[in-house]
Amino acid sequence: MKAEDNLKALGIDIPTPATPVANYVPYVQAGKLVSISGQVPVKDGSLLFEGKVGDGVSIEDACEAARLCGLNIIAQLKAACGGDLNRVKQIVKLGGFVNCVDGFSGQPQVINAASDLMVDVFGDAGRHSRSAVGTNALPLNATVEIDALVEIE
Repeated sequence: MKAEDNLKALGIDIPTPATPVANYVPYVQAGKLVSISGQVPVKDGSLLFEGKVGDGVSIEDACEAARLCGLNIIAQLKAACGGDLNRVKQIVKLGGFVNCVDGFSGQPQVINAASDLMVDVFGDAGRHSRSAVGTNALPLNATVEIDALVEIE
């Protein structure tokens, strides 16, 4: 199945791409590669997940935040592809950052929520390399931020 068909089958509506909050662009295309700027868990203009995992934020909430970041990546990707996600050839890499307390080691589990979404939507083309990093702070006190590198046709 193709990405657009998978989204329909999964009952997923892609959000409107978020506009940048600083001096950067949401994505850059260089040849067949699209670099998507870090996406935070924003929906309808509001940050839905903020704070540190292990200090008031559960792993389950952090996973939901990562999935929302993944949806926002797909939204930016759809814009970069002129509205046609079937142009995606390969999700090359996700870079995941988790705002967490010292000693937290569940970053891979959190970022899996976005990784799983990419495979659900893009099939084998959604399998990617990845980083899952813990950090002491993220912009806007977001719980998760994820960026992406994608090959398109």
